[in-house]
Amino acid sequence: MTTDQKGGIAELAITMAATKLGVEVYRPAIEGGRYDLIFAIGSRLVRVQCKWAPLERDVVVVRCYSSRRGRDGLLRRVYEPGEIDAYAAYCLANDTCYFLPYELFHRRTQVTLRTEPTRNNQSLGVNWAKDFEFEATLARVGAVAQLGERRHGMAEATGSSPVGSTLFDV
Repeated sequence: MTTDQKGGIAELAITMAATKLGVEVYRPAIEGGRYDLIFAIGSRLVRVQCKWAPLERDVVVVRCYSSRRGRDGLLRRVYEPGEIDAYAAYCLANDTCYFLPYELFHRRTQVTLRTEPTRNNQSLGVNWAKDFEFEATLARVGAVAQLGERRHGMAEATGSSPVGSTLFDV
């Protein structure tokens, strides 16, 4: 498959998976921007860059840069703060979509998501794929409301449980 075909498949799979979870998905009217989709999460619009993510052994690889051909050869450019809010990646090998908030991985050229335990049982610093699956990330930013307490003592709806466990303020 060409890179354009892979990107198209990834965008469609990501759109379908997010929609199934109740996330509203929008597309920019013109191609060529730094983000591919917009997710409406609560009251926030999230700029999402879609990525094709291959499975290499026990690791899903998410490349966090754009590439284009220039007169000097292949040009790679990482995403800068303010250009996107999150990466959404689709892995065809396990037919799974992943949601990675930009602030967790800013200025990285790639993120690896481990699907199986390491051979030496190391877990420190490991990004577990299951923690970034759409069902583990986007499903919890839905309309779940728990009672919290204002500083003045009045109960109010504040979001998820525990408070602050959602990826974005909604």
